[in-house]
Order: sequence, then C-alpha cells, then structure tokens
Amino acid sequence: MPAARLVVLVSGSGTNLQALLDACADPAYGAEVVAVGADRTGIVGLERAERAGVPTFVQRVQDHAGRAEWDAALTTAVAAYRPDLVVLAGFMKLVGEDFLAHFGGRTVNTHPALSPSFPGMHGPRDALEYGVKVTGCTLFVVDAGVDTGAIVAQRAVPVEDDDDVEALHERIKVAERGVLVDTVGRMAREGWSVDGRRVRLGA
Repeated sequence: MPAARLVVLVSGSGTNLQALLDACADPAYGAEVVAVGADRTGIVGLERAERAGVPTFVQRVQDHAGRAEWDAALTTAVAAYRPDLVVLAGFMKLVGEDFLAHFGGRTVNTHPALSPSFPGMHGPRDALEYGVKVTGCTLFVVDAGVDTGAIVAQRAVPVEDDDDVEALHERIKVAERGVLVDTVGRMAREGWSVDGRRVRLGA
C-alpha cells in the first residue's frame, strides 16, 4: 500500500511539522510529507522542510486581492501535490469555502484545549483563568468555524497548582505533537470516516 500523501501548512517554527517529518522517516509510519506550504516567508518551518528535501510554497494573503482570492490560490497550490490528508500545523489563517470544498473531511488541525472548551487563540490562558483541573489538546477535522470541527482525537493534560500560561502551554504542546503524530499515522495506515460529529479511525 503506498504511503499516504501529506501536505502540511505552517506559519511559524514548525515543531509539529518536524515531528511529522521525523515520523515519516520510518516507512512503517505509512505517510509521506510531499509538500509544505506557508502564509509567510522567512519562517523556520519552511527551513525545516527544505532541510528535509520537501518542496515548499508560500501564499501570502497580502499578495492577493482579497481573502477569497488567497483561499483559491492556496487551494490550487495544495491540490498540485494531490494530498490524501492536509495537516494544519500551527497555520494561523482560517481556510475558506474554496479550500473546504476541495479538502473538507481530509484536513486536520490541532487546538491546545479539550474542545469544545476554550476555542480561539488563547486556549491555555483561558483554561488557567477558568480554573479547570484538566485541559489538553484536540485534533479535529477542519470546518468553516473556529476550532469547531468533528473531533478525531484528544489527550488530557493536568493543570498544576503552580502553572503559569507558558508552563501549561509547553506541556500541552508536547501532548499535541504526540496526538498529532500518533493519529495522523493511524489515519494514513487505517483510513478514517467522518459521520456528522463522529470520526472513526479504520476502514
């Protein structure tokens, strides 16, 4: 069975991308990163891809007439690599209608909280301020909302009494990388299906 084709989209340092590149180095993992895209130039994530010999592309919002045009260009750029799965790995832009029309149901993203709690940019901070004792991370299928897609996998992270936002977020990031690598590998090897809000791994 051929390796599943992954296109990974990044906006920053690409630590989740690196975890996927490292996992894909083992043929038993069942997936291959065939391209890395970004919404900005000069980022470490692109350097990681180039060091690994993976093709890269950049689509900046400001280079297009509007968000719809950017979304269409991003869709075309991703489609050129015929992905089985698109992974948003710290990609800080919301994809639009055109992208979802092409890659809906096979685009995943991570969120540093246990969805549906604490959506948006500040999951660890919001969890800490609320006083929860357990938070974590969520891998979900991307839809038109903000962190609202069907949940593929979750991993819990206890909140310690002396946590600040940075310490908590660092532990969540470790869990996030683990759940991303483990679950994307399973999706690649076993397949998956999305039925409403429920995602099932395995054919």
